[in-house]
Amino acid sequence: MDGSSNGEEEDGTFTNIPLADDLDQSSRILYRRHKSLLSKMMNADMDAVDAENQVELEEKTRLINQVLELQHTLEDLSARVDAVKEENLKLKSENQVLGQYIENLMSASSVFQTTDTKSKRK
Repeated sequence: MDGSSNGEEEDGTFTNIPLADDLDQSSRILYRRHKSLLSKMMNADMDAVDAENQVELEEKTRLINQVLELQHTLEDLSARVDAVKEENLKLKSENQVLGQYIENLMSASSVFQTTDTKSKRK
């Protein structure tokens, strides 16, 4: 590195910048500590972002699984409703047949014939 370089490496980090001759060694140490602290802060920020992304991903996964479970439950309930509707129609049809059969038996039997006893007595 020559004196005209700004100290920036290809990966975007800064290294020892050639300081002016009038700055002492303590300034160079302070700069290095600052760079180290900044690097740690940036790493901590990245870890926080990664943690947030992980939490968001877990939440999305949980919600997707919940939606899928609810969809399966809805499908099961819908199938059950269809089965109950079919059974209901079948029972209605059987009730109509039985009702007609009973009506036919009653009309054929003399016990259930309506009689007008008042008109016969007069």
